[in-house]
Amino acid sequence: MTELPLVLLHAFPLDARMWDAVREPLASHLRVITPDQRGLGRSPLPESDREPSLEDAARDVVALLDRLDLDRVVLGGCSMGGYLAMAVLRLAPERVGGLVLIDTKATPDTPEAAQSRLDVAERVDREGIKPWLAEVNLPNLLAEPTRTGRPELVETVRAIIESQPPAGISWTALALRTRPDSLGLLREAGVPTLVVVGEADPITPVAAASEMAEAAGGATLVVLPDVGHLTPLEDPAGVVEAILSWYPATHEKTHEK
Repeated sequence: MTELPLVLLHAFPLDARMWDAVREPLASHLRVITPDQRGLGRSPLPESDREPSLEDAARDVVALLDRLDLDRVVLGGCSMGGYLAMAVLRLAPERVGGLVLIDTKATPDTPEAAQSRLDVAERVDREGIKPWLAEVNLPNLLAEPTRTGRPELVETVRAIIESQPPAGISWTALALRTRPDSLGLLREAGVPTLVVVGEADPITPVAAASEMAEAAGGATLVVLPDVGHLTPLEDPAGVVEAILSWYPATHEKTHEK
């Protein structure tokens, strides 16, 4: 059986460049697809009077699979990309042959987190994103040793954040605040699942990763030491090794069904 392609969905407030360090090592073994999500990177924000919703972003992913003539893929995502992967699973479960959930969680926003996202959207609409958006996010996105010892990586992340279209940042912040709980979805889906988390991730900590892995039933959990929320940037070799070591499980599970 041919390996299923791997689609990787990026974190907020970044774009697909966050996968640069893992794309080539993975692509030597698998077909890897790393799209920008709507309104971010090079993907336009469609004109719409609908309330921002991850369901619409999930429809974008399914439309991409249709354009590429891909019936089923392994769907991976970091942080927001994980939320979006679960939204695709909810929308079109027949298209998902496996999940790679990186530094993300299956629970919805708390009221405080939802209010914070609303505050972000309103501030972006008033002020744009420079320089405050990167300054506010960097301490939570990267582990303290990374921030102090790898200034070039800090500047890479800052540059990606500051290149985003403000309208896309605002739309995405509003879409994220209304996402549903997905723990039940993971329990029912029964798809092979890999969960990867940075040991020092303050946004989606190891406890949240463990909760997802338990809900997914038989999922593989990999904790990467000394890194934070953006493991594909902070420890790309660890992420690549985790994915390639796990990937055959997608076929074992498929054959068992």
